[in-house]
Amino acid sequence: MKNFLNMILIIVFTTPLTVTASDLNVGDTAPNFKLQSTDGDFYQLSDYLGKQTVVLAWYPMANTHGCTLECRSLVQKGHLIREYNAVYMMASVDDLEDNQDFAKKQKADFPMLSDPTKETAKAYDVLNFIRVASRMTFYIGKNGKILKIDEDINAETAAENIAANLQALGIEKSAK
Repeated sequence: MKNFLNMILIIVFTTPLTVTASDLNVGDTAPNFKLQSTDGDFYQLSDYLGKQTVVLAWYPMANTHGCTLECRSLVQKGHLIREYNAVYMMASVDDLEDNQDFAKKQKADFPMLSDPTKETAKAYDVLNFIRVASRMTFYIGKNGKILKIDEDINAETAAENIAANLQALGIEKSAK
């Protein structure tokens, strides 16, 4: 039975989960959100307007293989992203306790947001047919407009890819 469940999980998390791209497009105003993070604080997009680019990386489920690889990449190579005037966050529809456990195991040093009501996932049009978020990354400019929507995520090189996208988008370097 365990092998069968593992096989189902592998199929579910490696099969494309959306038939079409997000209804949001580059140039659209990104939906505001206010979500609780694994550090207990609430984060909202409006706090970053006029200050920093926001990278919002949606992931399907805490403690799964691909999500673990993506989180590890951001932990181990997050310094590449921090070279830019950008804040990065991961978000899922997991409850806060699951995300806190996941963040602790992976030693996440960035906000991991929980959207258990799935309202923000719906607003970003990432909720798929099995009611978890599809793996997508949104790049949101200081003006609140969507700069890029990345649906082709390589979990193992997520940090490097985010940094390359920030460079390609012409995001200024961090003053730090």
